[in-house]
Amino acid sequence: MISSTFFFLFSQLGVGMMLTLLFISPRTIGNSFFKFASLTAAILLGVTLGFNFMFPSPLRTSQLPVIFLAISALLTAIYNRVVDVDRFTAAYVLLVGATATGVISVATDSLAFTRLMTIGGWENWILLLNHIAATALLGSVMLTMVFGHWYLVVPKLSIDPLKRLTKVLIATIIVRVLTIVASLVALQFGRRVPLVAVLRELMVQQGIFFWPRVIFGVLVPIILAVMIWSTVKIRHTQAATGLLYLAVVALLFGEFFSKFLLFAVNIPL
Repeated sequence: MISSTFFFLFSQLGVGMMLTLLFISPRTIGNSFFKFASLTAAILLGVTLGFNFMFPSPLRTSQLPVIFLAISALLTAIYNRVVDVDRFTAAYVLLVGATATGVISVATDSLAFTRLMTIGGWENWILLLNHIAATALLGSVMLTMVFGHWYLVVPKLSIDPLKRLTKVLIATIIVRVLTIVASLVALQFGRRVPLVAVLRELMVQQGIFFWPRVIFGVLVPIILAVMIWSTVKIRHTQAATGLLYLAVVALLFGEFFSKFLLFAVNIPL
């Protein structure tokens, strides 16, 4: 369980950071931030691969996720060395390649995961939707928080990139909530186990995982997203960064408890 949880969480965080970089450009903010962010992502992916090498997951039927993640890590490292305003096209191609192979790794890991409740044959596809949404969510909140600090490095930096990243974060929170709803809808239509019985199991027997997942992964991020957007609109970058810190912690806890629920009740939430 620990090996799969670690691989899920940190691969999604690293890949998500690269995915979110696609929404901003070094032509407008310079290449220093992109070098720092891609280095962070490469380290996360490298640590994930190293941990998987020492403690491989027994709950996947294929090594394709590891292979694609290794390719993504390599492309991320190359991107880190290439990214420059004068080499924008080459860097962008590498960024797209690193992101694409990373997303394929997340997707194949979801499709190869064996410990799932049968939901009319949809179970692995529901897990895939949840993991892609979690990848975008974790990457966007981490990258937006790091970018908030860049106003200390470049005080005259335009507020527009932070506004764009905040909108991406809000969108990913909405999508993540919808994937949770999709899991519950699939349970209802799968009819293998009554939805009422599943909710009772989640809220009572698994309440130690379920309620923190809802509080930290849904309620707190929604409240913080509203507050972050309000501070960004008035160009208060320091306050926005502080709130983004809280959002990072809350969402990491939320997704951590989501993985525990996956092993406790075999349902992606």
